[in-house]
Amino acid sequence: MQEKQFAVARSDEEWQRLLTREQYQVLRRHGTEAPFSCALNQDKRAGTFACAGCGQPLFVSKQKFESGTGWPSFNDPIPGSVETSRDASYGMVRTEVHCSRCGGHLGHVFEDGPAPTHLRYCINGAALSFTPNQT
Repeated sequence: MQEKQFAVARSDEEWQRLLTREQYQVLRRHGTEAPFSCALNQDKRAGTFACAGCGQPLFVSKQKFESGTGWPSFNDPIPGSVETSRDASYGMVRTEVHCSRCGGHLGHVFEDGPAPTHLRYCINGAALSFTPNQT
C-alpha cells in the first residue's frame, strides 16, 4: 500500500528542526503529552486552533468543551481540516485524528462527546497553536 502524499511534506530532519521536541514527538511520532500539561486545555479565549506543524486551522474555540480528560476537546473540526484512520496500538482500537494538510498526529476521536455531534476530538495541546480572535 502506498503512503498518502500530503500538501505539506518535509523530511524527518526538517520536521525535527521546525518543531520543539514535544511537538515532534506528538505530531511525527504519534506520541501523547501528559494529561493536564498543556495551557491550551484551560484556555477559554475565542479564537482558532491550528496545526502546530503546518498552520492549517483545525478547530474554532466555540467547538471546544471541558471533557475532564486533561487534553483539549472539541465537538467538531473545521470541515476538511482533519482525517481519521484506525489505530490499533497499545492493545486497543481507536480512531486516530491527523491533519489533512501535513499528516501530523493530533490525537483521537471518541463517540462520547456532547450534542449535537456526540463526538469528542481529544487533541494533544502540543499539536496545536492558538490564534485569538481580534477584538
